[in-house]
Amino acid sequence: MRQDRTDIPHGSDRADTFGRPDNTGRHGQPDHGDTSRRKKRLVIVAALAVFAAIVLVSVCIPAWERRSAAPVIAYADLEPLPDGPVMPAHNIYDAPSVPTYLTKIGDLYFLVDCYHDQIIYHDNLEDPLTDWLVMTDEINKGHTIAGDGFVYLADDTENNRILVFEKRDGVFVHTQTFSDIGSRPHYIVYDEPTDTFYAWSSMSGEMYLFCRDKKDDTSQNGNRMFLSEIRRIEQLDNVYVRSFTIMDDEIWFVSGSSSILCADLETFQIKKTYPVPDSMAGMIQLTRIEDYYYITVSTDITGNQDYATIVRTRDLSGLITGDYEDVYAAFIGGGTPYYITCFDGAYYLTEHRIPGHSVWRFRVRNNEITDVETVY
Repeated sequence: MRQDRTDIPHGSDRADTFGRPDNTGRHGQPDHGDTSRRKKRLVIVAALAVFAAIVLVSVCIPAWERRSAAPVIAYADLEPLPDGPVMPAHNIYDAPSVPTYLTKIGDLYFLVDCYHDQIIYHDNLEDPLTDWLVMTDEINKGHTIAGDGFVYLADDTENNRILVFEKRDGVFVHTQTFSDIGSRPHYIVYDEPTDTFYAWSSMSGEMYLFCRDKKDDTSQNGNRMFLSEIRRIEQLDNVYVRSFTIMDDEIWFVSGSSSILCADLETFQIKKTYPVPDSMAGMIQLTRIEDYYYITVSTDITGNQDYATIVRTRDLSGLITGDYEDVYAAFIGGGTPYYITCFDGAYYLTEHRIPGHSVWRFRVRNNEITDVETVY
């Protein structure tokens, strides 16, 4: 059985082994060594308790709380809010003009209608586009939109801006603006693990990182946005790069310099470079689907859209030697495929140059492209 220290006779050797309740030595003198040992144990226990508390806090507190020390380079400019109720306009076009990006945020679908200079939204993909509402027509050749459910960020490519929208009384309102964002910001993604918006400047090799200051009350809903960091890849300066792809702790760029770059997400240090043939130098996007990398291509190295296609490969290092498969025939072909997105259990492809085939839906099962159909 377990024996308590008070059950041990004071005159026994075991009493010396287990300690003395009256803090005395064998001859009744104070045992200062035992006191010192107790103090040391208390210090160790206290240190362990502090360490355990730190670990518990780091696990239990959300990432955005732990990131409270993120540097603020600049806050977005606040836009004047409308004085009264705002009624969103209906889209007047029955077909998009160079659609670039279809996504779903919450329960709504958003389509960036690039050459109509607008972003439209709706609650389903069955109704005609004239039933969709206009989120904004303040963009000039915008390409993408991203949101975290509280704020929605859109690139205003030709004006070098990022526009911030919030939903007020069921209507999207332009509440904040970031100006002078590189050169032609072209692609924006919300990365949930880091709770950060990544916006790519397509001609300067710069990535702008935006965060939401949830504790700031200068925005009516406490959604003030700020620029927290600018990361750069020098070799992509003055090279047209239309998109990037975040996969785990890496970020991938399809560049107009006939190569695909893989970099560390935190440091932007280049880890790998994969050369590609000049025929696919004008790549749009890299997407990983099952065992393959899918690449949409707009032009060859001279800008000729006759080379527009979709290819896939298991190994990016094989692209330069022709080890890839052209799969554009699954979508008829002959147009210019653009961005691929994934939601509702399917993949979506935007495309231009083919009337009546602006948005496609498809699935991939066991590496086979199936269920290909036109949405718009």
